[in-house]
Amino acid sequence: MAKNETSRQRIPVERVQTGMRMEKRLLKVLKAMAEYRDISLGDLIEGICLHAFDGKLPFDEVGREKIAKLKEIYELDLDSTASHRLADRIEGGGEQ
Repeated sequence: MAKNETSRQRIPVERVQTGMRMEKRLLKVLKAMAEYRDISLGDLIEGICLHAFDGKLPFDEVGREKIAKLKEIYELDLDSTASHRLADRIEGGGEQ
């Protein structure tokens, strides 16, 4: 079997429902990327994680350009330097 055929075979897994919380604009960009690629949000996030675990980029140049455009549309001004530093806003505009 050719490598390309093997890489396209479906792999049975057990998926679970999750109620994770995420920054609102980041979620909008992820949902838009999933829609652009015609896949579910969960499938997109699984792919991003599996690529990251292997030390690989999850998106090619075209995908990264699309993300840059979506970040502008949804006013997402965060990048990797914000990782693990996000805090929930409390009423009145402060942070928790």
